[in-house]
Amino acid sequence: MSDPRARLLSLLSLLQTPRLWSGSELARRLGVSGRTVRRDVDRLRELGYPVHAEQGGLGGYRLTAGTAMPPLLLEDDESVAVAIGLRTAAAQPVAGVDEAAVRALRKLLQVLPARLRRRVDTLASATVAHPFSLAAEPVDPDTLVVASAAIANHERLRFRYRDEGRHVEPRALVTAGRRWYLLAFDLDRGDWRTFRLDRVATAAATGARATTRDVPGGDVAAFVAARTMRMAPTCTADVVLHAPAAQVVDRLGGPPPGTLTDQPDGTCRWLAPPDTPEWHALRLASIGLPFTVSGPPELAAHLRSTAELFQAATAGPGPRPST
Repeated sequence: MSDPRARLLSLLSLLQTPRLWSGSELARRLGVSGRTVRRDVDRLRELGYPVHAEQGGLGGYRLTAGTAMPPLLLEDDESVAVAIGLRTAAAQPVAGVDEAAVRALRKLLQVLPARLRRRVDTLASATVAHPFSLAAEPVDPDTLVVASAAIANHERLRFRYRDEGRHVEPRALVTAGRRWYLLAFDLDRGDWRTFRLDRVATAAATGARATTRDVPGGDVAAFVAARTMRMAPTCTADVVLHAPAAQVVDRLGGPPPGTLTDQPDGTCRWLAPPDTPEWHALRLASIGLPFTVSGPPELAAHLRSTAELFQAATAGPGPRPST
C-alpha cells in the first residue's frame, strides 16, 4: 500500500480490533516492510493514539486506553449500531446523558455516508415511542457509575433512600421502560430489595467485600419485575365486551391474558389477571370495541378520570377537571 495516509488509516482500523498484532502480520496485511510498520506506529502515537508494543517472540502491537479520546474508525454496521444506540440514549432519564447523546449523534450523522444515514433515518422513522412508557425522574449519572462499579468489583454500598440510610450488597442494575432499578441484598433487613435509582442519593462503595449470593429463582430480570409489580397497585378486571370473542381476538391479533368467554347475547366476558388499572385500560383501548366494566371499582374509577381528561382535552379552553 503506497499511499501513506490510506496505509495509516488501514493500520489504525486493524489495531482497533482488540487483540495483539505481530509486526510481521501487520506488514503482511498492509503489504509493507516491518520497518514501515514501526514508522507508521510512531506516526499514530504522534497523533495521540496510545499504541502499546510488547517485546519478545510473542510480542506485538495493541491499541490501549490513553489520557484522551482519539478519533475512531468504524465499519458500516458499527456506525449504524452506534447511531441507533445514541438515539436510544437520548431518550434515557440519566441526567446529562440525553444531551450528550444528542450532541454525539449530531456529529456522527454529519460525517456518515449518505447510504448509512438513510439506514439510520429509515429505522428512526419506523420507530414509535410507546405512549404509555413510564415517566421517570432523572438519574444522577454519578450514582449510576458508583453502583455499577460496586457491582463489578463485588463491593458493599451505602446510600440514602427516601431519607433512610441503606447498607447493601448490590447485585444488578435493571432497566424497565425509562426507569432504573438497583437489585441488592439489604444487610440491615436481611433480605433482597429493589431500589429505584432516581431515589438513591450519596451512594458510596465501602470497600468491604460483598458476599456472592444467588438471586431467588436465578433470573434477575424476572425477580425485579415481580417485585416492582407487587409495589404497584394491581387488580383483576371483569369486563363485558359488546362483541363476540372471535372479534376481540381478531382486533388484538391473539387472545388477551385471562379468559374470554362468549355470552348468549352475542357479547363476551373477559376475566383479566391481576395488573395495574393503567394496563387494563390500555388493553381495552387497544381493542376499540364498546364494553362495560363489571369490576373492580378502582378500574372503573381510573377509566372515569381518564375519560374526563380526554374530554377536557377536546373541549377547548376551560377549567381542568380535578385528579
